[in-house]
Amino acid sequence: MYIRQLSLRDFRSWPSLELDLQPGVVLFVGRNGFGKTNIIEALGYCAHLSSHRVSHDAPLVRAGAANARVSATAVNEGRELTAHLLIKPHGANMAQINRTRLSSPREVLGVVRTVLFAPEDLALVRGEPAERRRYLDAILSTLMPRLAGARSDYDKVVRQRNALLKSSTMALRRGYDSSEGAGALATLDAWDSQLARLGAQIICARRNLVERLDSHVHDAYAGIAPESRPASLRYQGTVDPAGELPSEPEIIEAEMLAELGRSRRREIERGVSLVGPHRDDVELLLGDQPAKGFASHGETWSLALSLRLGEFSLLASEGAEPILILDDVFAELDRRRREKLVEVAAEVEQVFITAAVDEDLPDNLEERVSGRFTIGVEQREEGRVSVLVEEDE
Repeated sequence: MYIRQLSLRDFRSWPSLELDLQPGVVLFVGRNGFGKTNIIEALGYCAHLSSHRVSHDAPLVRAGAANARVSATAVNEGRELTAHLLIKPHGANMAQINRTRLSSPREVLGVVRTVLFAPEDLALVRGEPAERRRYLDAILSTLMPRLAGARSDYDKVVRQRNALLKSSTMALRRGYDSSEGAGALATLDAWDSQLARLGAQIICARRNLVERLDSHVHDAYAGIAPESRPASLRYQGTVDPAGELPSEPEIIEAEMLAELGRSRRREIERGVSLVGPHRDDVELLLGDQPAKGFASHGETWSLALSLRLGEFSLLASEGAEPILILDDVFAELDRRRREKLVEVAAEVEQVFITAAVDEDLPDNLEERVSGRFTIGVEQREEGRVSVLVEEDE
């Protein structure tokens, strides 16, 4: 897969941008703050309907603009599709493929596939469980676009259930001794049923993904840090934490309902949902020790990079090869890790790379570059700063 054309309007710092691209390495060089990461962020948004930098869409729309538009034309084994996304800061986004308007933006998932490695990925190792859950869910949205709908519905159920636990605490504590308590418990039972049904789908998909991803991450880490301990992944769930139950939605759903029953008193006391995939984690191991808290700085970088290379390898083995994006990472890597990334890039149909200065780039990268863009800024008369791109000959 490769991107033939990328078009932006009012996305982040870009009033407008039109890029014609070729397979190979596409290089963006410019000082920090000039807008190079905004370009690859837009491309990643087409692939995942989310940003790797912010949790909501409002910051993606340029200041003063009513909305932003991102269009990407992807070529996949000779078939060409264009994904159009209209991003609204305070409303429902819209999407279309070619000239066909879609009923939901989620239907555009799969037209563009990307794997992004950025300095923020250190949070996958050092950060909170939410970072690792997002990592899994982003891969699943590429492999199983329909699961994004279940994930969205599940989040809504969690919010409604939490609202009930907080607003009806006293009634729930009284239980069936009062009509108000009986009504609140009946409503909670209904939310439990939906939570378990949707949650079981997500848990099963995540567990299956971790099992498939484990060997890819292991091999990637062994290639980057052969002198280190072996890397592995383990799914940690609030339902079936030991992973003893079969990965079948019906079985996990039944166990989740049972766990919700066992945890009901604690949930009422705390006013929050304690069971489900929104509380799960992925444990990253080096040898027998968790990487978080035990890995050195070099091991942390190597493991974060291995998670992305493992993701890339998995996606490539199960469908169209994704586009690889390396955002300002060469400056953070030593020579050996830089060379490893270039080796991977040499095998990929299209790679997007950003760098602040040429000195950050490996010496053996230049021969693989199919497009190079230098980014600067211009102060316009009205006082707004516009970002410009020039393609080097």
